[in-house]
Amino acid sequence: MDISVVIPLYNEEESIAELYNWIARVMKEHDYSDEVIFISDGSTDRSWPIISELADNDSHVRGIKFRRNYGKSPALYCGFNEAQGDVVITMDADLQDSPDEIPELYRMIKDEGYDLVSGYKQKRYDPISKTLPTKLFNATARKVSGIKNLHDFNCGLKAYRRDVVKNIEVYGEMHRYIPYLAKNAGFNKIGEKVVQHQARKYGESKFMGWNRFVNGYLDLITLWFLSTFGKKPMHVFGFLGSLTFFIGFIAFIVVCISKFMGIIYITDSPYFYIALTMMLLGTQLFLAGFLGDLISRSSQNRNDYQVESTIGLK
Repeated sequence: MDISVVIPLYNEEESIAELYNWIARVMKEHDYSDEVIFISDGSTDRSWPIISELADNDSHVRGIKFRRNYGKSPALYCGFNEAQGDVVITMDADLQDSPDEIPELYRMIKDEGYDLVSGYKQKRYDPISKTLPTKLFNATARKVSGIKNLHDFNCGLKAYRRDVVKNIEVYGEMHRYIPYLAKNAGFNKIGEKVVQHQARKYGESKFMGWNRFVNGYLDLITLWFLSTFGKKPMHVFGFLGSLTFFIGFIAFIVVCISKFMGIIYITDSPYFYIALTMMLLGTQLFLAGFLGDLISRSSQNRNDYQVESTIGLK
């Protein structure tokens, strides 16, 4: 099979059929063998009945229905597991990603040898509440990941060599950092293509607000830390522990000398105890978060989702 198109969606009943017809037209024009995998992420509208109707009329349509809303990363994880195409294309279901980009994305993977090609929506039709956080987020992601040539990490329109999606694990909300996950898995040929961004035709965005901006940064810090120290936590915790012990030992020597010389103790100031308490609490919270993430990654059920129904899957 040439192409698998993986489409996560949540309450997009107005656009599903139009998107599918658009994709089918592109596939027919270029004579691709394909499958289209829709993942209904706990949709409460008519999204699933529409997908079922499409599948009744076209054997290329596949479907996965979650019992509840889990998020975009779990939807992509399940879609990647089922994808059979040599090239896997992901896109959003809201018609803001153009299927006309598929042939060039496919060519870049097959002919130019890219492992992953990410879309870049150079001209966007989103409100400033979405575009400004996106610009700040992408600048930080480029710096932390070392992938300097990507301007839009979170673009839903991407193309992957099949080996990539079978060797990365997308969990939590890590769909924002799939290029970084691919790089950490050893897939280093990552490219970018300027793609057309369509104005949203139906409904409203499900991913608005500054909370996604804050969560994005927290996930980026987690991913950077785990990719750097996840396999060797003693390198960082041992260093911090040794440094803290050394500073404490020096402080103990200073206190002893101060007592010997009759100088007023620094501990007479309440600010000393406030600063000490804050540092200890901050360290404990950071360690708790890191250890919790390690435990989560080691959990056998971290990617165990309740699938209510499937269509066309083996």
